[in-house]
Amino acid sequence: MRGLENKVAIVTGAATLLGREVVAGLIERGVCVLLADIDEAGGESAAKQLGPRAAFCKTDVQDDAQIGHCVSKAVTHWGGIDFLVNLAAVYLDAGMQSPRSDWLTALNTNVASTAMLIQAVAPEMIKRGGGAIVNFGSISGHIAQANRWVYPATKAAILQLTRNAAADLAKDNIRVNSVSPGWVWSATFDRRTGGDRAAADAAAAPLHMLNRMADPAEVADTVAFLLSYEARFTTATELAVDGGYLALGPEQGLLGAERFKSS
Repeated sequence: MRGLENKVAIVTGAATLLGREVVAGLIERGVCVLLADIDEAGGESAAKQLGPRAAFCKTDVQDDAQIGHCVSKAVTHWGGIDFLVNLAAVYLDAGMQSPRSDWLTALNTNVASTAMLIQAVAPEMIKRGGGAIVNFGSISGHIAQANRWVYPATKAAILQLTRNAAADLAKDNIRVNSVSPGWVWSATFDRRTGGDRAAADAAAAPLHMLNRMADPAEVADTVAFLLSYEARFTTATELAVDGGYLALGPEQGLLGAERFKSS
C-alpha cells in the first residue's frame, strides 16, 4: 500500500488485542504510531515490543485535557499527525436494564470521545495538507440484538458521525471512513473458550459466510487500506469486515426448504 511510509498516526484503544494488531500493521508499513490507551501497563508493553516507530501516551478518552496532551505528544515526537484510528470503546450493556450511568459512560466514551479526537487532530492534519481518519463501528450498529441496547446504539451513532465528519472535512482533504467488524478473535473470546480458537470459530461459523471469525490482523489490514493512497477517493464509507455476516440474513446459509427437509 502506498502513502503510508513515514506518516504519523494516533491509535486509541491501542493496548487491546485488536488495537495492537492495528498498530503493528501500520508500523510494518512504515507509519510512526502513538498508542493511546487508559491501560498504562499494556500500552507501555506494546510500544516497547513494537520498536522505535511506536510510542505510548496514557489517555483516558473521556478527558479532553488528556486528549490534548496525546495530540501534543504526537506532534512533538514526530512533527505532526496524518492519521487517526478511533478504536477505544466500552462494552457496558445490560439491555433494557442498563442504568443511565452506563448509557452516559458509553455515549461519552464511544461517541463523544470519537468526536473530540477528530476535533483535536483536524487542525494538525490541515497543517500537513490533509489526512485520513478511521472510526470503529460494528455489525451491532446495523441489526437487532436481544439484551443489547447500549453498545449497538453507540455504534450506530458512529456510522452517522463518520458521514457527517467526512462532509465537513472534505474541503480540508481529510477523509473519514469506518470499519464494522463481525466477530473478531479477542481477549474476551480467548477467555470464554479457554484459548480454544477452533471452538470460537465453530460458534461463529453459522453467522459468517466464511465459516469462522476474523483474525485481528484481517481487520487491521482494512484499516491500513482506508488510510492509504489506494483509498484516496474513498470517504464517508463504511467497510464491513465481517466475513459476510450482515449479508447472510436469517437463513444463515441454509435455504428454508432445506430446513423443512431436516425437521
